[in-house]
Amino acid sequence: MSKVKDAAKVAAVAAEQVGFGIDIGGSGIKGAPVHLRTGELLTKRFRLPTPAESSPDAVGAVLADVVAHFELPSIAHIGVTFPGIIKNGVSHSAANVDRRWIDTDVAAVTRRWTGHTAYVANDADAAGYAEVAYGAAKGKKGTVLVITLGTGIGSAMIHDGHLVPNFELGHLELDGFDAETRAASSVKEEEGLTYEQWAVRLQRYFSHVEFLFSPDLFVVGGGVSKDHEKFLPLLDLKTPIVPAKLRNKAGIVGAAALAAEHA
Repeated sequence: MSKVKDAAKVAAVAAEQVGFGIDIGGSGIKGAPVHLRTGELLTKRFRLPTPAESSPDAVGAVLADVVAHFELPSIAHIGVTFPGIIKNGVSHSAANVDRRWIDTDVAAVTRRWTGHTAYVANDADAAGYAEVAYGAAKGKKGTVLVITLGTGIGSAMIHDGHLVPNFELGHLELDGFDAETRAASSVKEEEGLTYEQWAVRLQRYFSHVEFLFSPDLFVVGGGVSKDHEKFLPLLDLKTPIVPAKLRNKAGIVGAAALAAEHA
């Protein structure tokens, strides 16, 4: 779709219902305008590769290119996901990106390079929030735990629609191991586990998390969630467990929604 057609599609939606999200990942940086009422992307995502040297300035330059592709109004607020612990816009860790991001104000970097005010959230938090606002847990009261099974294990807690930030459950110690080194989907692939064998490890993990937090719903995301029929029915839990719906657009959607909420 051309930039002209993209702009026309965005312009057709009331300005107050349009948000913009950017998802920073270890391999790619992608963004899109989001319909804040429905959670739908208003255009196709625009993606650029994450620089090999993913320093703040190198990533900032890519953020500028992503934003420029959409010709946003100067007053537009944007939401940004980042793979690290985020407190008040500052990263206190850095997963799969340059360690120079640690103790760096991600919101300030975004503003300097794009000219837009930004709200920054941990990537798993943004994806989890999106599932509650628009996806598999929409309208669910109580405590929702969104668990992403991928290279590692990402997690987000949302209680009565409110995000509890930086709720890290991938690094729980379980049976003497870091949980994600036993139960992440990447481990399934690396060790050649069948879904039945992997489900034994997932059972141990989810049972432990269930005991600790007594959630009202588990939502399972990550690329492997498309095969949820092969492993979720094998789990024996008291808590309902369902696959995520938004998948690879969850970060963008959640970032946009959180930015609008905190504007």
